[in-house]
Amino acid sequence: MNAKKLSERLRTVASFVRENTILADIGSDHAYLPCYLVHEGIISKAIAGEVVKGPFESAQKQVISEGLQENIEVRFGNGLEVISEGDNVQTVTIAGMGGPLIASILESGKEKLFKVDTLILQPNIHAKAIREWAIQEQWKIEQEVILEEHDKIYEILVLKKGSMKLSEKELLVGPILSKEKSPVYQKKWSNELNEWQRIVNELSKIPGTEVQQKKQEIESKIALVKETL
Repeated sequence: MNAKKLSERLRTVASFVRENTILADIGSDHAYLPCYLVHEGIISKAIAGEVVKGPFESAQKQVISEGLQENIEVRFGNGLEVISEGDNVQTVTIAGMGGPLIASILESGKEKLFKVDTLILQPNIHAKAIREWAIQEQWKIEQEVILEEHDKIYEILVLKKGSMKLSEKELLVGPILSKEKSPVYQKKWSNELNEWQRIVNELSKIPGTEVQQKKQEIESKIALVKETL
């Protein structure tokens, strides 16, 4: 993977970035995503944010090596604190982290989303945390994608401002994904069911109220997912 040839995961994230938007890519790593979008002529201005020194320096070097210093500004900072009002950022991408961490970044920096109208989020795990945050903060799911790459399964959520209501089942598996029931979706949740059932079997051997409560929680999730397959 490089700035001109993205992984399928990042290429899918890129496919939801509309033309001429001002982008902030949070946790940009090597800044491959913003570099790719500028090279493709989709955007002309982006901020690449990094909170870890090594990736921050890698992103700086990448932008310079691609000759895109006029288009992409690499900034060091935690989450959305790299954005200021004068940047007029309209689209935020956050990819390659856990869902709870992405939700935490959005929650901690939600005052920085004043002009943002699109969030493109790619959690590696626990996308439910993002859906819960979206409901709480008045964002709605416009699109969801699930894909497999190198034996790992990823979900991508595109959020726009607006309200929505989701059932417990939709929070867990996704309102759009659960309707489409793609082969990758079925594979993901079949694997989860197998793992949850294994845990339930183990918990059944352990006495104690707390253990049994945990067992019941997992059994409830098993029932919800079985409804969607």
